[in-house]
Amino acid sequence: MANNQLTAVINKEIANFTILYTKLHNYHWFVSGPHFFSLHEKLEQLYNEAATNIDELAERLLAMQEKPAATIREYLELTTVEEATGSENTEDMVQSVISDFQKISKELDEGIDLAGQADDDVTSDMLTGMKKSLDKNAWMLRAYLGR
Repeated sequence: MANNQLTAVINKEIANFTILYTKLHNYHWFVSGPHFFSLHEKLEQLYNEAATNIDELAERLLAMQEKPAATIREYLELTTVEEATGSENTEDMVQSVISDFQKISKELDEGIDLAGQADDDVTSDMLTGMKKSLDKNAWMLRAYLGR
């Protein structure tokens, strides 16, 4: 069984990736401008990755004999990322995703630390892989914005 702190961190990230998944879909549908095709495709890749992360985190909790968050109410209570407003322009969309990725990446550090303290290499490795991808995608999106 997991410790309560590690379970809480994983559930927070299930919530974050679920809200992020919805936000990425919103942006995928409403992105416009000269870079529509490249961003439309990239956002689809990112929401598919978010969906995979949700499933992996939930299945890890179940394997640890814990209960994953699984309702909209829980997600909205636990999340630390903001929903899309529907009024973002393309640059705002990309900046919002970068900010979310950076926030989640930083939060994953706590989970990685807690998993390490619990000698849970499987969870630590899983969270580290997610962090690596978030950091890489944040870098790529910053480069897209020229930052």
